[in-house]
Amino acid sequence: MVSSSAISELQHLQLTNGQALSYQHFGQDFHSCPVVVINHPLTANSCVTGTDGWWTDLVGEGKTIDTNRYAIIAFNIPGNGYDGFFLEDYTHWNTGTVAGFFCAGLRQLGIEKVHTLIGGSIGAGIAWEMVALNPTFIERMIPVGGDWKSSDWMIANTFIQGEILNSNPKPLQTARMHAMMCYRTPESFKLRFNRTKNKELGIYNVESWLLYHGEKLNERFELQAYKTMNHLLGSIDITRNGKSFEENIQGIQSEIHIVSIDSDLFFPLSEDLETVALAKSAGVNIEHHILNSPYGHDAFLMEPKKVRVILEKIMQ
Repeated sequence: MVSSSAISELQHLQLTNGQALSYQHFGQDFHSCPVVVINHPLTANSCVTGTDGWWTDLVGEGKTIDTNRYAIIAFNIPGNGYDGFFLEDYTHWNTGTVAGFFCAGLRQLGIEKVHTLIGGSIGAGIAWEMVALNPTFIERMIPVGGDWKSSDWMIANTFIQGEILNSNPKPLQTARMHAMMCYRTPESFKLRFNRTKNKELGIYNVESWLLYHGEKLNERFELQAYKTMNHLLGSIDITRNGKSFEENIQGIQSEIHIVSIDSDLFFPLSEDLETVALAKSAGVNIEHHILNSPYGHDAFLMEPKKVRVILEKIMQ
């Protein structure tokens, strides 16, 4: 077997239409082993495991998504900046554009079937777009903390983020502070801070925490990349072709497992419950799993043990 660390460097792919994609490959040979594709969330990238991996608790040797068993591929969403590439015309893109490129990239790599497609947050939205575009290509799809559409609430949030990014003197820091209000919950803030103060700075700990996250993102993310990702987050919609959700999913042969977070403010549980009901009425093979957490949208990153229980049940 191939070591999970042997082939994890950033690789580049030129599609036949000229579009460039970068990706990382972990684990086994994707021509001879089951392929697992992982779509990253907004501020993450193709590095899903290892020292700097954003999902290292779940991806790796002997872990839930086992690099001793699977060939794991993770693309970078074009314009996220991890590969040094930025999109000047990002407003002309949507998550369907990205999904089409991801599927084309997989086929160009010689992959005829995807065993499992997993996406977190915006990555879940792209996963929905991928199965809608290629209804027989993916055997199992697991959207985690994401949906097939950007709701009105999401569109409103990305609109405000866009206004901040285009007009604020500290665009990344301020936008990130605003976003953290939706990534977490009032309950999680109380559990962590409970109105305590940072005596050294003379401000509340919740304020210093927000300032820290704003500066942290500013240090590692380019403004153009964040503008791109924010735009894409508000563009998720498998019905943009004029067909209803039910019409778009009727031909999907994938086994779908929605993983919702009961306290998620970004992609609310209520939206997923509606999606599951509609999908079942359309005859789609769909199951619903709920992660109970006080931490909101970020629970799929903050509570790997709970995610592990759900994913292991699905992967078995």
